[in-house]
Amino acid sequence: MSKKSKDAPVQASYEDQLRLLQIQLVKLQNSLISNGDQILVILEGRDTAGKDGTIKAITQHLSPRETRVVALGKPSDSESAQWYFQRYVAQLPMKGEFVLFNRSWYNRAGVERVMNFCTKDQYTNFIETVNDFESILASSGITLLKYYLDISKKEQAARLKSREDDPLKQWKISPIDQQAQKNWNAYSKCRNEMLQSTSPKDAPWTIVRANDKKLAHLNLIRDLLSRVSYPGKDKTLLKADKEIVFKWDGKLSKLEK
Repeated sequence: MSKKSKDAPVQASYEDQLRLLQIQLVKLQNSLISNGDQILVILEGRDTAGKDGTIKAITQHLSPRETRVVALGKPSDSESAQWYFQRYVAQLPMKGEFVLFNRSWYNRAGVERVMNFCTKDQYTNFIETVNDFESILASSGITLLKYYLDISKKEQAARLKSREDDPLKQWKISPIDQQAQKNWNAYSKCRNEMLQSTSPKDAPWTIVRANDKKLAHLNLIRDLLSRVSYPGKDKTLLKADKEIVFKWDGKLSKLEK
């Protein structure tokens, strides 16, 4: 067996790389608090794509007083009768806050459309107004970052099976998740149309290939940190793999099949 060269680079462990990035996140949050800035991160994606794990990696060492994770459930009857964005507006970041949406108003372009939870008119109204809504947020000083986590159909099937078999993951199983494989093509069509219609210059989508959860975590955080300003930024840590995280450019061929 040949010995490794003494000069060969040693790849840091996932935990070591994540720790360095989390230190950068703490620096970012200190800057947010000091300057009264606002960051909103939207995480969308396939069922089982790893949104919960990504959020945990981001927030693990951030101040819970200035960090919020928003995962709204099914709207009530009164909320359903309101302006669609109204209940989300109430959750927007205040000065100095870092807010992450675990799914967002884009439910209307995904699960609601696939499962017929909204009408065609409601969907059309959403598509015609969401870009203007997000432009208002951006012009008001909110830094809006939108990520879509994508995985392959095979990987999704494996993760769904893991949830069924693991008694500690039973809470993650929902009737919607159980329809994910059956409705794979419908979700793909809605995803494609959503990305094509809702990626303006001031609020573009970033795609994350998330078949490998750890690589997805590291590269999404690198991308996030590279797109905001804060004192003490170590740019050498923030070079994301463009094969894993990349700005949506309208090319459907780059998405997972």
